[in-house]
Amino acid sequence: MYALGLDSGTQGTKALVVEMDSGLVVGRGYSRHEMIKSLKPGESEQCPETWVKALNQAIREALKNSKIDPADVVCVGVSGQQHGLVPLDNQLRPIRPAKLWNDTSTVRETEEIIEAAGGKKAFIDKIGLGLAVGYTASKILWLKKHEPENYSRLFCLLLPHNYLNFYLTGKLHIEFGDASGTGLMDIRRRCWQQDVINLIDPELINKLPPLTPSEEPVGYMKNEIAREFGFKQVLVAAGGGDNMMAAIGTGNVEEGIFTLSLGTSGTIFAYSSRPVLDPEGEIATFCDSTGGWLPLVCTMNVTNATELFKELLKTDNQGLEDLVKSTPAGASGLIFLPFLNGERTPALPEASAVFFGLTHQNFNAPCLARAILEGTSLNLNYGFTRMKKIGLQPEEIRATGGGARSQSWLQIISTMLETPVITLKEPESAAFGAALQAIWCYYRQNGQKIELREIVSRLVKPGDLTAQPEPAQLELYHELYQRYDSLRTRLSPEFSLHRQWLNSNTFNRKDTSS
Repeated sequence: MYALGLDSGTQGTKALVVEMDSGLVVGRGYSRHEMIKSLKPGESEQCPETWVKALNQAIREALKNSKIDPADVVCVGVSGQQHGLVPLDNQLRPIRPAKLWNDTSTVRETEEIIEAAGGKKAFIDKIGLGLAVGYTASKILWLKKHEPENYSRLFCLLLPHNYLNFYLTGKLHIEFGDASGTGLMDIRRRCWQQDVINLIDPELINKLPPLTPSEEPVGYMKNEIAREFGFKQVLVAAGGGDNMMAAIGTGNVEEGIFTLSLGTSGTIFAYSSRPVLDPEGEIATFCDSTGGWLPLVCTMNVTNATELFKELLKTDNQGLEDLVKSTPAGASGLIFLPFLNGERTPALPEASAVFFGLTHQNFNAPCLARAILEGTSLNLNYGFTRMKKIGLQPEEIRATGGGARSQSWLQIISTMLETPVITLKEPESAAFGAALQAIWCYYRQNGQKIELREIVSRLVKPGDLTAQPEPAQLELYHELYQRYDSLRTRLSPEFSLHRQWLNSNTFNRKDTSS
């Protein structure tokens, strides 16, 4: 028997066909997402129809690649990008494109909600985590303020992975893990927080789907969809946010293990058997998709920086790796603040990126490349340090995502975070985790009393790349982090002014003169 794991991310949808007894991935598929262009600064949107199209294409490719009988697929799990807003009308059709996790156009709405709640501390007291720019709550208020006609048509709202579950089953739901990233749910009690909801709209509670535990399936795939692929009866698991699924896919279901995802954004998260609250709100303790909690730090700039650099130099991953290896740690004094898309942690939504300390000695491709890898790692270390301050104890980091294919990057991170780093045999941790959750759900549905931890310990296997902290570079990276933190603090007031200048300056507007 086989499980299907799907991950609908920012750039595209990935599909894995997983053999349930061995965990072997026998088929893979991928389809890119179309991005909506010509948006205002800070906006990031996609049409949900894009996800559906990509999901179908990725499944077909994975099945073709696997050469299995599709009738042997018995369950499916869906992972999706967190925090997105999918507003549906009373015909359960999208009212407008979805605003994504990395949409920072809701800065003012975020501030308004926090102020209305009585300030940051009061908000954290209500739901157990801080409200970051990009969470779903501020997107809802944005819709109400800026598109009142669309808001008046709102019948139900979903998150991206819930929308795909709805497409597959016809059922509306939202599970605890993804729901905890909306900013509307009390993560300690796992219920909607009416006081916070009232700050946006007292009627909003009627437009939120039912909350369900992660171990409960959504239902079965619609017959008409199953027939398209040659499936029979396919159980659709609850699924979850990409980070919740990546935790399962990396075996991060017990304390001491941290997962580091080096993708477009960067996330570090750990399993906790209890809600670990950060009074500053920088660490978001979401509910996970196993029944525990998932303290998490998210940065918005990781491989987006390396992708831009590779494009600029017309090089590839190996070319980048060669450049980084050709220059010593510290990049000859060059520091990169990687705030290309603003930043969530630290909270600098209007920030821009900075190269600081350019000289004749370091104004070259190798130093720029190393500074980018070190700068994104320094930024991750900011959140990692905060996680340790609130009581989390890392023993091992399991790295995943595109950046985890770089031995140099893993070495920088291991030394900077002073923790061993390993990779995993299956690099697509979110899609793999979705498949593992589906397997767990299928067994439970068929009367087998099995714990997810048992499945994970058997099926999640280590990869080839590892890194240990290099003692000779610890002092250098300590000093580098202090310089990064000082620069970030001193430049913070300038970031907002710079963003305002960029948005208002005439050279950013389309020139209509002849």
